[in-house]
Amino acid sequence: MYFDELDFEDEVLDALDAMNFVECTPIQEQTLEPLMEGRDLIGVAQTGTGKTAAYLLPVLNRLCRGGYPEDAINCVIMAPTRELAQQIDQQLEGFTYFMKISSIAVYGGNDGQRYEQELRGMSRGADIIVATPGRLISHINLGKIDLSKVSFFILDEADRMLDMGFCNDIMTIAKQLPKERQTMLFSATMPEEIRRLAKELLNDPVQITLALAKPAEGITQQAFVCHERQKMGIINKIFETESSERVILFASRKTKVKEIAREIRRHGFNVGEMHSDLTQGERDEIMFQYKSRKIDMIVATDILARGIDIDDIRIVINYDVPRDCDDYIHRIGRTARAGSKGRAITFVSVEDQEYFKRIEEFIEQDVTKMEIPAELGEAPAYDPKKKQKGATRKGRGRKENGKANGKGKEKHNRKPRRKGNKPAPETTEQPKAETSQNQPAAVETEKKKRNNRRRYRRPAKKNGSNPQENK
Repeated sequence: MYFDELDFEDEVLDALDAMNFVECTPIQEQTLEPLMEGRDLIGVAQTGTGKTAAYLLPVLNRLCRGGYPEDAINCVIMAPTRELAQQIDQQLEGFTYFMKISSIAVYGGNDGQRYEQELRGMSRGADIIVATPGRLISHINLGKIDLSKVSFFILDEADRMLDMGFCNDIMTIAKQLPKERQTMLFSATMPEEIRRLAKELLNDPVQITLALAKPAEGITQQAFVCHERQKMGIINKIFETESSERVILFASRKTKVKEIAREIRRHGFNVGEMHSDLTQGERDEIMFQYKSRKIDMIVATDILARGIDIDDIRIVINYDVPRDCDDYIHRIGRTARAGSKGRAITFVSVEDQEYFKRIEEFIEQDVTKMEIPAELGEAPAYDPKKKQKGATRKGRGRKENGKANGKGKEKHNRKPRRKGNKPAPETTEQPKAETSQNQPAAVETEKKKRNNRRRYRRPAKKNGSNPQENK
């Protein structure tokens, strides 16, 4: 289906033409018509399928037709992270270029000037508010925002918001909205919590489900089974033969992100890092440099795994295996977006093999195992069913049924040891009595000093009285 086949206003079609939007993606093809009819909707589709345009275009089309208050907030879009809120706001700027529709992004981590800008936008009745739950709640508590005339309520990446603990905040925000509204919920997965939330918020919704939590077809998935010390060598070998531009490398912890970024810089790569320790200004600057190709590679936590739309990402590298299968889907979904091609590489260390096997079962696919370069040493065997050494603490030096689990004999059977771990000599001779005659002079001197210290020790208190009275 093509966009010009739909009943869009001229302003919307002009914006689509300017942004080179020609053909609908599958999620857009199935959601646009019911949303334009005003139906509530649940949309479940993998990341990178065009969900943002799927809910923005019907809202903008209806606002263009008029009939909504000009000095009030007409639409609220909830997003789990600042980066996603910014991205939605940027896409709104493109779509509304030919329209008299205003929008503002509301999220935390900003300075006082940005906060004042948010207040001005909301007080003047911005048509569309894109917000993170925590920041919007703070404005509601301060009485700085009026949501009583909202006609459209949209939850983007709803599963991620629930994972981050925003369920109560979402329900608090929903209570501020009028009951007569159109509600849309978009998610990459559909756990039971999402179903319960949808039941409370939506009225007779249409449900659209496409390729639930599966990687895009354009992603070539590969894995290197390796030791931890071999990972950096594999990265060097990969980029010896190809460009390091348009690469995102994911790690599970921010401390590890910092270490990896430092090590990659040492090897001469142009790299930035993205994690929660950075201020909002620093994060914005890193994203700007990456999008403008001033840096080639970003090392990031899962803060970049959802909802971030960056064009032409060639390679995604999982430096370690994510523990959650959905996180793997979202990480590699940064590449091969909207029908393009991409490559996902995962480093599988010995302790990660069991988790990677779960991912393969989840996506119903055996990921191609690549051989590591011979000069990096021998790779471990891929045997996820085998219990790896060090994977559990059970049985280390503990007793079970009177016997030791760990190595060695039971403690009470061991012979006494002297300093230096040498066994005590067996002898029947009686030790000589220690007298001042058979002791060295240094020992005798130390003994005298000890006795002198005891002699001049301060007298103890008697019956709690003042020591001065007992002299």
